[in-house]
Amino acid sequence: MSDHQVQKTQVEFLQDVTSQLKEMRHYAQTNSETLSAQWLAFDAGEYKNKQFAQRIDTLLNQQGKLLDELESVIQDIEISVNHTEQES
Repeated sequence: MSDHQVQKTQVEFLQDVTSQLKEMRHYAQTNSETLSAQWLAFDAGEYKNKQFAQRIDTLLNQQGKLLDELESVIQDIEISVNHTEQES
């Protein structure tokens, strides 16, 4: 057996990272949807509790910022990959 590992190119590495970030974005979106349902239950639904609704709202806003930043990083990496591929 060989211990020789194939070295990835920078483009391959960036494509892998982009794929992982897209997966993270998917799960972050699912989490946002879950938080939204929980917020609604505490804000106006069956479990009316403004304190919990406010805390969940804070989490929802933080999750939204995470989604925005993930999207920005994904786009920036994809642009970098496209430029690198065009230069090759």
